[in-house]
Amino acid sequence: MVDPPRSAVRGLTVPARSPLAAAAGALLSVLWAAAPAVAGQDWTAEPAAGGRPYVYLEGPPGTVMEDGVSVTNPGAEPLTVRLRAAGTAGPVFAEDRVTVPARTRADVPFAVTIPASAAPGDRSARVVVSAGGREAVVRVHVRVTGPELAALTVEDVRVDGRVIRYTLVNRGNTVLVPRLAVRADGLAGELLRRPARTLPVELGPGRSLELTEPWPDPPALDSVDVTLRVTAPGAASVEATASARYVPWAAATGTALALGAAAAGLALWRGRGHSSDEPGGPGRTPAQAGARP
Repeated sequence: MVDPPRSAVRGLTVPARSPLAAAAGALLSVLWAAAPAVAGQDWTAEPAAGGRPYVYLEGPPGTVMEDGVSVTNPGAEPLTVRLRAAGTAGPVFAEDRVTVPARTRADVPFAVTIPASAAPGDRSARVVVSAGGREAVVRVHVRVTGPELAALTVEDVRVDGRVIRYTLVNRGNTVLVPRLAVRADGLAGELLRRPARTLPVELGPGRSLELTEPWPDPPALDSVDVTLRVTAPGAASVEATASARYVPWAAATGTALALGAAAAGLALWRGRGHSSDEPGGPGRTPAQAGARP
């Protein structure tokens, strides 16, 4: 069986149709051309080739990969758009300003270069298209191929009253979703135990993130060791510990004031005892005080 002839229309390949379908297509074309221009009619930007939620590129270090962004102008006047890149793997455009004719879709190519020294893992970027006072964003996901390393550390653990503060650092080359377990031990035994749970964060390669863990009911008086244990899929678990002392400040302040008063009284008593041994002091007559050896 011979495939039906095909014809190119606006860069898309479609099969030839029957006379009735051709007439309907011609009518639609006439209606499209005769449609009045609508002020502020929206333009769109999406990954080239259509049907993709984002641009995905994959390759080893040292390669150059190409793709594109499609900008559709449904209006009756030409549209000039500006393109810029953002993110850790920013695309490079041959032109950062493109004019799209009326009722036309234009494909704007770009290239992404993976440095030869890039570590394997995921990178993200965005293509920001702007025109007419608004912006459209096309996401770009780049994966550098090679051995993957998942490594996570927990650092700078400290206890601040009812809050435990800490920092997570991604030491690997893959995006990590960390899990955290918390334990606190006092002089008399265990005070807090929270099993491992997944944190609502994603940590990219080389990134660090400062987080907090609430502790609404710490002890009133104790010396505690707080231990955080973190892990992530593919990464070994690690721990870090911080020590803290809890003292009831009202009682401590009262004790300090009492000790201060006692010390002041003792100093006064010693001062009086010393003054009684000096010439003219209590227990000596004026004659004795004036006598010379």
